[in-house]
Amino acid sequence: MAAIVPRLPEARLVETRLRGWINPYAGLDAFDFLRQAPSPEASAFVEHFWVVTWTDLAEPYEQRIVSHPTVNMTITSDFRQIAGVIKGGFSYTMKGSGRVVGTRFRPGGFRPFLGGPVSDVTGRFVEIGDMFGPAGSTMTEQVLAEPDARASIALIETFLLSMGPEQDPLVEEAAALVAMVERDVSITRVGELAARSGRSVRSLQRLFRNYVGIGPKWVIRRFRLHEAAERLHQGVELATLAAELGYTDQAHLTRDFTAVVGMPPAAYARVSRQA
Repeated sequence: MAAIVPRLPEARLVETRLRGWINPYAGLDAFDFLRQAPSPEASAFVEHFWVVTWTDLAEPYEQRIVSHPTVNMTITSDFRQIAGVIKGGFSYTMKGSGRVVGTRFRPGGFRPFLGGPVSDVTGRFVEIGDMFGPAGSTMTEQVLAEPDARASIALIETFLLSMGPEQDPLVEEAAALVAMVERDVSITRVGELAARSGRSVRSLQRLFRNYVGIGPKWVIRRFRLHEAAERLHQGVELATLAAELGYTDQAHLTRDFTAVVGMPPAAYARVSRQA
């Protein structure tokens, strides 16, 4: 198979909406962000490739992430791993100089590579070599040795396509439903999503476990927390947010937000606005 070289634009693509990054309004000038769409051949499985690069940090920088309902493959000098859907928040500390090359799979898009329910890797970090064998280990070493981001992405995409993943209409359905939840903040209950999907609640739950890796209730709540973080930064009042995002009261939103983000909504609003 000939190498597929992703079509990166002349100017780097910068993430302008860092959903899931806690307080992305401060300290990120020291980092280069690039996000690249996959080739048409890989677009059935991959949402995008991403690269974060940093140079000569004066002091370690810890970035906390509130994860998305997706599987990621990340390659750095520290680790080479498949990250299933992470239920809680997590953080990564960057020091000195370095680079992370990542692949975000579409919701459901990792199932053709896994060959089983995506819930099998939920909450887990699996070494790429353990998941894909010697070929996976070789690919990661090639990526780490390649200084050019474009070439690194091409190596990853060529490797993924070499495994011959088969297109699956249920991947498309799962991805479309997750996108609907993210877009439409009025969806706050699993029953509402089931009605729109034309599936029963139980059928919807099975689809999400098998393809997304996590239940639809979690997906709805996670995207609502992303929405809450953005709108708290914009100055929206907590009571208004709780009502609009489907929470029974402010206390319920505060508990969910604090558990995942690591600080209460009021504290987050103050910190984010000071950045």
